[in-house]
Amino acid sequence: MTKYARRRAVVVGEAGGIGLAIAKRLVEGGASVLLAARTAETRALAVTELGSAARVVAPSAVAEVLAGGTAPRTGTGGHDRPGLRADLLFADAIPTARPLLPYVEDGGAIVLTSPTPCPDAVRALAAELAARGIRVNAVAPGCIEAPGSGAVPLPPLGRLGAAEEVARAALFLATEATFTTGARLPVDGGLARP
Repeated sequence: MTKYARRRAVVVGEAGGIGLAIAKRLVEGGASVLLAARTAETRALAVTELGSAARVVAPSAVAEVLAGGTAPRTGTGGHDRPGLRADLLFADAIPTARPLLPYVEDGGAIVLTSPTPCPDAVRALAAELAARGIRVNAVAPGCIEAPGSGAVPLPPLGRLGAAEEVARAALFLATEATFTTGARLPVDGGLARP
């Protein structure tokens, strides 16, 4: 499948669960992915899951890799040339995304994946980047099944969601919703109220 061929994506924030699910879908679709993972264990798991189409680094190395530095490689994907720019950025929150904004191509997309993205902050960042043609949106996951999580109340749909379902929504906002910016999409089984 080559749905995301020639796409260059950076996934930062939490590499387990949602971040890894986003990276997997991108890699399966032919994208080149740079994924930040906090622990050595998480990085090793991500390399196993993603293969050579992704480069997996510690969060502290992302900006260095994008700037063309020599951060150690974990994967062997196509991130070898200096001065890399991504057209897709997936970040857990605005403070995580902000330092990487110079590396997002004009006309690209940013999707925030925090359970509680402030709608006003999302709209403000979208307005700030509109002149560059960069769309900024957010998914707001809730009631997502996590390994080892305890019992939680079920949302109206009667089941917990999966990280894969959040990934699909994030990818929709990043690649298909080309006339959408400043939006916050709840992915919570109907738990959120308007």
